[in-house]
Amino acid sequence: MPLERAQGIVLRLRPWSETSLIVEWLTLEAGRIHTLARGARRPKSPLRGKLDVFYRARLAFTRARRSDLHTLVEVVLETTHPGLRRHLNSLRAAGYAARFVEKYTEPETPVPELFRLLAGWLDRWAVEEAHLGHLVAFEWQWLAASGLQPDAARSRLSPAARQLAEELSRLPPGAWPAHAAPGAVEGLAHFLARFLPAHLEPLPPPRPELPGPAAVPPGEKR
Repeated sequence: MPLERAQGIVLRLRPWSETSLIVEWLTLEAGRIHTLARGARRPKSPLRGKLDVFYRARLAFTRARRSDLHTLVEVVLETTHPGLRRHLNSLRAAGYAARFVEKYTEPETPVPELFRLLAGWLDRWAVEEAHLGHLVAFEWQWLAASGLQPDAARSRLSPAARQLAEELSRLPPGAWPAHAAPGAVEGLAHFLARFLPAHLEPLPPPRPELPGPAAVPPGEKR
């Protein structure tokens, strides 16, 4: 079988045997896929140390003929996002985003906008501790990338929350407005807490409790 190559983010790992792993990826080119990493748990495996949740890499794999479990052949790391392990709130935010991907993406269906969304926010959370505003931005931009975003102008939002929503719609993934009012963040967060369960099936994962933007220590980028 010919090799396929993709850029991917590891969403989940689970043991397949004493020496092998099943790796779930969100990829730019192939969507959400599962690969079998044979021998990855062996000390001398060329895959050793290259597979963990939220790692971003270039991967090569061969497609299975009779299943959706493909064979992982090669991994070239791009980033391990080490900062996620230093910021507990960032790790919680990343886990929440990964569960969103698993719940609301079809296997083997490329959606480049969703890959870029997850990649952008993981990059930010690796250098800056996540706060509630980041989760709100991720949710709002996820709806936009999925074609489900409500019309902010017609939504029951305060003027400040509406302005924030419109600004988030213009910003690239991982970007956060320099002057977002805490009240606007809370207003949009409450709106999305009602909107998401009403429009997504199955129900979205519970949002982790993170501090608001005002709780970010002075001097840090928001």
